[in-house]
Amino acid sequence: MKSPFAVFWGVSLALLCAAAPAAELELQGSRLLVSGMLDGTAIKAFEEQLASGHIRTVVFENSLGGTPEVASEFAQAIRANGVNTEVKGQCHAACAYAFLAGKEHRFGRGFQVNGLLIPVAGRPRPADLVSRWNGDDGVRTLSDFIAPPAEVAPTDTAAAATPAQASAAVTVQAAAPKERWQANQGVLFVSTPTLFGRVYNSFYCDGTQGRDMSRCELLSDADPYKLGVLTP
Repeated sequence: MKSPFAVFWGVSLALLCAAAPAAELELQGSRLLVSGMLDGTAIKAFEEQLASGHIRTVVFENSLGGTPEVASEFAQAIRANGVNTEVKGQCHAACAYAFLAGKEHRFGRGFQVNGLLIPVAGRPRPADLVSRWNGDDGVRTLSDFIAPPAEVAPTDTAAAATPAQASAAVTVQAAAPKERWQANQGVLFVSTPTLFGRVYNSFYCDGTQGRDMSRCELLSDADPYKLGVLTP
């Protein structure tokens, strides 16, 4: 029998996935609320708001999906302006890497379940987690999903290939980083409110769980504060 938390989590994600609106911006004093999927439609307005100098904190609320390219654009704007970031509700995929770019990055207060799903290409080892998202390491990790593979010296076989064959090979190589990016595959950090304070858990989701996060694998020794995913 599934726990009440697993049922609540599944219902919440189902509602979010059903809507999946494009990103919307709402100015709240010195805080900029960003909700919906980061699909690039709001990046110019986002950059203009941060460039104004009035924003101190970017709050991401219930943002799922998105591409690594869009994540990089939002992250660059956040890093360039030195603002803080906060998550209220769910922040997955593109939103997660944008969140990590904040000068300080925290989960929001309140009674909501906060979840941060950071895409990874495969199940990370404990040693990998230590340096994967701490400081500038998050930038390098994201760039792995975007940058094309290193060039390989041509072989005799490659030299003899027809232009059409060579073009096909380049297309496959260029697509490789994007194929590693799966919005539902990654490390999930969850903060759940209780009567005794918040409880933090970390999971690895292989992408087959769909909306049933209870199928994700619990990770030990993956404290989000120790890993630099959350700042005090």
